[in-house]
Amino acid sequence: MPYRLPPDATPQVTILPNDFIDKYMAAANGEYVKVYLYLLRHQNDLVELGSIAEALNHTEADVRRALAYWERVGILSKEEGSFAADTPSKAAGAAEYPLDNLNRLNGDESFAELLYIAQKYMNKVFTQRECQTFAYLYDGLHMGKELLEYLVEYCAQLGHTSIRYIETVALSWHERGIRTVDEAKLSASAYSKEAFAVMKAFGLTDRRPGESERRIIEKWFRTWGFSKELVIEACNRTLQSAHTPSFQYADKILAAWKEEKVHTLEDVKTLDVKRREASSKQEERKEAGHSGQRNPEGAGAPPQARRAPNQFHNFKQRDVDYDALILKQLQKK
Repeated sequence: MPYRLPPDATPQVTILPNDFIDKYMAAANGEYVKVYLYLLRHQNDLVELGSIAEALNHTEADVRRALAYWERVGILSKEEGSFAADTPSKAAGAAEYPLDNLNRLNGDESFAELLYIAQKYMNKVFTQRECQTFAYLYDGLHMGKELLEYLVEYCAQLGHTSIRYIETVALSWHERGIRTVDEAKLSASAYSKEAFAVMKAFGLTDRRPGESERRIIEKWFRTWGFSKELVIEACNRTLQSAHTPSFQYADKILAAWKEEKVHTLEDVKTLDVKRREASSKQEERKEAGHSGQRNPEGAGAPPQARRAPNQFHNFKQRDVDYDALILKQLQKK
């Protein structure tokens, strides 16, 4: 009889890059290392200062010092109040791309033209590090000249001309199997439609999403794989409960749905029913406990004797508002 481990038997892991151990860990104190490990664990999430402090039982001042340290040594990027750890294992490909290979590309006219166009878009003269990055993408990952030119144009149009941002987008395209300009344009077009749908649902049609908002939207669709219908439903529920467009609130809703393996609107309805039933049972147990405390010896007495008339009993008890609980959690932060 064949045997097989269940699908969830292998635990999720966070890989610690050897580059971090070899180059950075010895010089950092233990509290700084803890902050880095937390960021590495949540490298696909938007992480706020308060959530790091709460998770590690640090003060915000402690976390701020650690973040400043990792930013100084160059393995932490900060955009619009959110933090993301650069994984040395990913960056190592470009940073450690052999200089001999870069020198060999000096005679490649196609690569030389790529660098010229990229520098024009980014309005700067490249450093060796930036040349190495493009050499790695071009020669190491075999991304075509036309695709890389479109990559720089695409990032520049979004207002991002840092080599770190361009490299991140390039690695994302490579991992998703995007090999041509048409495939990149199709992906960008699909994302634009999804982002517009979210902004429209929130009533924010007068502007484009900010960087942190863009990253959250991309997580919903690309990382978590939610359909547009489910994301719009989360946005609608956010407005109903929070009465304001809140990407963090909607993110909490979708995170809960992801945990419950929700894939369709029908799954959402089923989950709602289960929550209402659980809430109702909890209220019944609570009411039974109160009744028992008030009249422990009156189990056989008529209901009128066990419960004093109260005008408020005429009102139907409300179900627990889970969306309101999410809002309360956000307000605490």
